[in-house]
Amino acid sequence: MLKKLFSIFLIVCILLAGAVMLNAEKLCKKYIYKTEYSEYVEYYADKCGLDKYFVYAIIKTESGFDSKAESDVGARGLMQIMEDAFEWVKYRMDDDRGLVYDDMYKPEYNIEYGCYLISLLYEEYGDKETALAAYFMGRGKVNEWLKNDEYSDDGVTLKEIPSAAAQHYVDKVMTAYNGYTNLYLKKGQE
Repeated sequence: MLKKLFSIFLIVCILLAGAVMLNAEKLCKKYIYKTEYSEYVEYYADKCGLDKYFVYAIIKTESGFDSKAESDVGARGLMQIMEDAFEWVKYRMDDDRGLVYDDMYKPEYNIEYGCYLISLLYEEYGDKETALAAYFMGRGKVNEWLKNDEYSDDGVTLKEIPSAAAQHYVDKVMTAYNGYTNLYLKKGQE
């Protein structure tokens, strides 16, 4: 009797494992590598010359797609925009729409500002990882590191990120980015 129950249990487990394997891609897209807010991500990523999957990876890492997210230090929204970054981007965009920092909880504005900010950083540094380090730590800290030949050979890109927290952040975003591109761009899909 026990052998029969074990055999039935084993068959059920094999069938469940097969069902999960057949739906693995769909489950990954739904739960792990989401593409929520796609109308805003795709529009502003394209407008700012960014890979949309890079933007999704930042949102996944920063807020897990929670538009109401707020960090311990006050960063807000999907892309976790700090108030000083909001003001700097608003100035750089010459944005006279009357937006205030609370508007960073609104997905469209947060994604617009986040994409603009990361595009400025990427343009400045020419390297995704250095741009991400600046997004996380601020330009001032990254520019200090770039002046130190222990961390940069060329003064433009980092060969080493001296902050464990910043390195961890960059690694998380790049891992998510690789996950997105591997999942969504395989077999010529886009």
